[in-house]
Amino acid sequence: MAMADEVSPHLPAVLVMAGHDPTGGAGLIADAEAIAACGGWALTIPTALTVQSCRDVQRVVPCDPDTMRAAAEALDEFEIAAIKVGLVADLATLDAVSDIVRRFPGVPLVVDPVLKAGGGRELSTAELVDGFRERLLPLADILTPNRGELARLSAQAGEDTERAVELMTLGCQAVLVTGTDAPVAGIPADCVAHTLHTPDQSRQWSWPRLAGRYHGSGCTLASALAARLAAGESLVAACEQAQAFTWQTLAHGWRPGEAQSLPRRLWRLPMTPVTSSGKQEAAD
Repeated sequence: MAMADEVSPHLPAVLVMAGHDPTGGAGLIADAEAIAACGGWALTIPTALTVQSCRDVQRVVPCDPDTMRAAAEALDEFEIAAIKVGLVADLATLDAVSDIVRRFPGVPLVVDPVLKAGGGRELSTAELVDGFRERLLPLADILTPNRGELARLSAQAGEDTERAVELMTLGCQAVLVTGTDAPVAGIPADCVAHTLHTPDQSRQWSWPRLAGRYHGSGCTLASALAARLAAGESLVAACEQAQAFTWQTLAHGWRPGEAQSLPRRLWRLPMTPVTSSGKQEAAD
């Protein structure tokens, strides 16, 4: 029980709208863990329920948009310090997400465009991409696509820089292009380069490329970034801290089967010893 004179810590609240992934590798579980690990408090509104494994997504069921709006209205006791948007499954939920974001003018918005599952299943359509460009991109403070997502979102042919500039002309304030899906030309094969584009500058970070395939690295990065922005960090500092955190979650990742590994956002927590029979050992 808390002492009467104990002062509660200030936890920056991050509103997350994303899909639910039962594996915990990506989606709302990943978002909440990353935000908590980075010092924030996650407020979660599902945009979709999914049927999936660490191999691929089998089914996506969009959530009711009116319920999403009502859920946001019920959170009036919280001061929202940042917003993170992940999977948007259809146009109706896209409208709901846009309406909710507009309720919080001036609050930093991080958008992770989840267009395809790690296992390869398409999660978007041409119509939804067009709606995304028209309704959500103009509200975004920073977009965090991988190189494949950047190519799909942009109507501009050419290099990543030209595509990022085209998205910024739509109103998006910054674009952090991640290089985990496809190596960038000129970058060594054993490195991963992430590039931040803003109207004033471009900045690139290089990280050692880890072996294997991971499910949820994009969610982890975007949510960590939102948490650091909610805490008041500058955009460049928040991008760097989010990348460092995400790399550690992958380096400490867990592979439950033979498919993709899952980032461990809470790797710093002590692990309960497990016997060879799979049972937890009793504490002394």
